[in-house]
Amino acid sequence: MTQKLQLSDTEWKERLTPDEYRVLRKAGTERPFTGTYVHVKDKGVYRCAGCGADLFRSDAKFDSGTGWPSFYEPVSEGALEFRRDWSMVVPRTEVRCAACGGHLGHVFDDGPQPTGQRYCMNSCALDLDKSATS
Repeated sequence: MTQKLQLSDTEWKERLTPDEYRVLRKAGTERPFTGTYVHVKDKGVYRCAGCGADLFRSDAKFDSGTGWPSFYEPVSEGALEFRRDWSMVVPRTEVRCAACGGHLGHVFDDGPQPTGQRYCMNSCALDLDKSATS
């Protein structure tokens, strides 16, 4: 496994926009239907806005109607980390970038086949590379 990117809080603040910092480093959430990638259908690879790691392929993206970009599977098995999130009344599964630990969103068991998963991500935690294919 590759060594995780570890920066100081000051370095993260310098590297990220205020919205990216709030979401990626402080586990914030964008308001629904406000993110850049909610309705985008362009081809490419979605990467972590914090470190550039590949996270999702555009062909795994679907319209979940929830107001956040949603995917049914990550680009690879080791791309993501999962944590139990107890911040709401009902516990959820938080999704983080395995390369830098940045908060991306949550995963739910109500997605389409073939996986049945809905990776509900924050747009500002992602960068779409339209030139990438895998």
